[in-house]
Amino acid sequence: MFKILLAEDEDMIRKGILYSIDWLEYDCVVIDEACNGQEGLGKISEHRPDIVITDINMPIMGGIEMIEQGLKIHPFSSIIISGYNEFHLAKKAIQLGVSEFLVKPLEEDQLIAALESAKTKAEWMLKFKQISDQTQTKEEVINPAFLGKNLKTSRYVSKMIDYIQENYDRKISIHDLVEQLGVSATYLNQKFKSETTYTFNDFLNRYRIHKAMDLLKAGDGKVYTIAHSIGFSDYKYFISIFKKYAHCTPSQFQEYHYKTMDS
Repeated sequence: MFKILLAEDEDMIRKGILYSIDWLEYDCVVIDEACNGQEGLGKISEHRPDIVITDINMPIMGGIEMIEQGLKIHPFSSIIISGYNEFHLAKKAIQLGVSEFLVKPLEEDQLIAALESAKTKAEWMLKFKQISDQTQTKEEVINPAFLGKNLKTSRYVSKMIDYIQENYDRKISIHDLVEQLGVSATYLNQKFKSETTYTFNDFLNRYRIHKAMDLLKAGDGKVYTIAHSIGFSDYKYFISIFKKYAHCTPSQFQEYHYKTMDS
């Protein structure tokens, strides 16, 4: 699974990107967010992401400088988001090996295409790093299996993610998987967090909010019916969880989406 860091100083845009794509469908997980380049640089050092999606113009440190400094810490592929008046910086971005240079407002299909390109580059960068590390520590022939794709999650975590995707619309918990997988809830949560940076419940809520945003953008039903359809029996609790992750209410999100569509 590809780990993605999302750096964007405008909350609504950052959250829009975060919840506009079913990241799991593309074998990705957004491991963290940053609202400026300096914070993003710290997150790169902390999480070692495979892909960085960043706005080019952010306070304290811009996206270009963040990528330039970040690549000294850890190899990753990157997607830059810019305004039309910043496209002159594309040359510098190319020099840094940026996979894609997207111009606002973003189209979902463009972002997905850019993501696929960045994934390909990230995979090759990982293989190169693995080969480089191996040859530096061992003077021997590299096992051909070493060149295979090694980005998938473990069996346990894959099962947990599948369970969330298939059952998010009803009341579930990590304890449902204990008997099925034959290990304790504590172990499963530790395993899940170590591979995704999230607890099971946090990931479940994030996935539910992603689904809620899809329904809100499509105009499918009232907010309280949407809450129930994605697994929240308590409407007020749904509102609080939505605000926690989206930094706005469902109604505000829907209003922003329609204004963006009209502009």
